[in-house]
Amino acid sequence: MKWTDTYDVAIALADTHPDVDPKKVNFVDLMNWVIALEEFDDDPKHCGEKILEAIQMAWIDEVE
Repeated sequence: MKWTDTYDVAIALADTHPDVDPKKVNFVDLMNWVIALEEFDDDPKHCGEKILEAIQMAWIDEVE
């Protein structure tokens, strides 16, 4: 899974952190949680605010 796989990342985060409200997650925690996903295999340096924003929005959509 790569940074650009926002929907897949969001599903994995929803599964890994079911009790977390994605609207309240800061980008530092979000980035660390994505990097910690077992399926994730991308360079942490390729992450930016826009990517994290897209992942967070996809995660919000997933839980709603």
